[in-house]
Amino acid sequence: VQLQASGGGLVQAGGSLRLSCAASGLTFSVYNMAWFRQAPGKEREFVAAIIRGGGSTYYADSVKGRFTIARDNAKNTVSLQMNSLKPEDTAVYYCAADPQLLPGPNQYDYWGQGTQVTVSS
Repeated sequence: VQLQASGGGLVQAGGSLRLSCAASGLTFSVYNMAWFRQAPGKEREFVAAIIRGGGSTYYADSVKGRFTIARDNAKNTVSLQMNSLKPEDTAVYYCAADPQLLPGPNQYDYWGQGTQVTVSS
């Protein structure tokens, strides 16, 4: 199983980035997908999740209204559109997959390698 995250980069505060995660080696449509992030010196934290069929989404309060998670089951991809970025959004962003809905952060079956997002002030 591979989860390949991409799309990170350096952006000014107020800007936008779109992360993408391509999944292979698993039956993508039966997995709930999520994005987490980890800033230097901090624990990994939940950002957003989307259920198998894409009908329901969940967001951390810190990103609600600014980030949008979406999935394309035909292409085995999940994305995270990030708007109105803030310096505190700076972190390595990881995609994760699990058949359970919103398991604990350490209970996801599969993790991607992470992509760096840096927001300058």
